[in-house]
Formats: sequence, structure tokens, C-alpha cells
Amino acid sequence: MMDAMFPAAASEHAGRIDNMIDAVHYLMLALFIVWGVFFVYVLMRFRASRNPKADYVGVKSKMSTYGEVAVAIAEGILLLGFSIPMWAERVDEVPPDSESTVVRVVAQQFAWNVWYPGADGEFGAQDLSLIDEATNPIGLDRDSEAGADDIWTVNQLHLPVDKAAIIHLSSKDVIHSFNLPNMRIKQDTIPGISIPVWFVPTKTTAQIREETGNPDYVYEIACAQLCGNSHYSMRGFLTVHTEEEFQAWLDEEASYLTGSDDDFFDF
Repeated sequence: MMDAMFPAAASEHAGRIDNMIDAVHYLMLALFIVWGVFFVYVLMRFRASRNPKADYVGVKSKMSTYGEVAVAIAEGILLLGFSIPMWAERVDEVPPDSESTVVRVVAQQFAWNVWYPGADGEFGAQDLSLIDEATNPIGLDRDSEAGADDIWTVNQLHLPVDKAAIIHLSSKDVIHSFNLPNMRIKQDTIPGISIPVWFVPTKTTAQIREETGNPDYVYEIACAQLCGNSHYSMRGFLTVHTEEEFQAWLDEEASYLTGSDDDFFDF
């Protein structure tokens, strides 16, 4: 029912999220119609001209009670049968790192710092004294054992298609909300806490552009939490590649770290 109103779905679990939203709205529509009809009936049935004297006994029928119980049961089914199992899957069934693309995203006013572990698969150490907002906002220690090959970008997240992505979210300053509408992912980022989210992209950027007929279509990263006076500018982009294209992108980024003309921090 509402799919046409949503951003194009592009993750493995997006269909289930959309179905859940549809079910909730169908229930709300049914409640709106039933209670609306009941409200009009009550206005007519108990109008003053028909009931000049107050009735202190009230409603004798059990129908309203039955209706309330039916609504509670329907809501319980949605909660226990759909919402909780779906949430438990997202939280408890995280795929292993060895089978996933693992990324850290550090939010700040007003940017997304995207951090990849490099070829060794390990993230380097961080040092608060190394933080420089222009060249090293995450405080990455490139002299640490695993830090030399780490890759860092601003507002640019790259992932391979059909492979689980685990993104560890944190924040440098205030609460932000990491939102990937096409992937049906949204999670608050909280200072001092690392929160993982995961999903499997199912359509490359090239595929979604072909499907939508829009050659400029992009997967956007939005901040869904008012985080300051430039909240509007906290916009990032997700590019989904084939496995080969993703590896080529990693190799290109890694070459900036080893080349004689190091333009790693040029954007």
C-alpha cells in the first residue's frame, strides 16, 4: 500500500520492514473507520433532543469491551508476532566479521567520518591528542600497529553488493541519528557508545539508477536527529559497488597512503 511513498528498497530486510509498516497502517485505517463510525453513531443516538433526561446507568452492552479487547489482541499480534522477532533478528543475528564488510562511522557536527580497517582487517588505535578537525577528525594514530593502512573518508560510504555490512556507530559530540532510507536503517549515534547496525545491500548504485530511470539517483545518508544549527548540511552518500568495483575503490584509496604524492586528505 505504502511502497510507492517510500524510497526505493535496496536491502535484504527492507521488504519485511515495509510489510510491517503496511500492516500497522492497515490496522490504523481500520481503527479510524470503525471508531469514526462509532463516534457518529453516538452523536446521533445520544443527542439531547432524543435523550432530554440524563441516564446515570450508562451503556449496558458489552460491545465496546469486545472492541477494545479485539484491538489489544491485534496490537499484541503485531508486537509479539512481527516487531519483536524482527528486532531480535537485527540485534541478535549479526553475521560474523569474517563474512562481512566492517566499517566504523564516527558522527560529528556536521559530518560522517567513515573509517575502514585497511588490508589487514584491523582498525588502528585512536589518540585524542592527534585529533585535527581538518586532517584527522577521528584521532587515528597512523604509527600504531594496525593504523598505517586504515582508510578514512568524509560523508562517503562505499560497500559491496550482496555482502553483509556491519557499521559500528559512535559520536564525537552530540546525539545524531544515522539514517539510510533505502536500506531501511536508522540508529542513533551516542557519545561514548559504539552501536553496531548491519544490513545486506541488494542493488548496486548502477542498478538502482537503471531501475528508477534516474542517472543521478544516489543512496543518501541523513541525520535524523536535530543536532545543531547546521543539521541540514549533515548529508552523506552511500555507493554500492560490485565486489570487483569495491576492491578497486579500496586499492585506489590505499594507493594514496603509499604514493609519493600523498593526497589522502584532499577531497
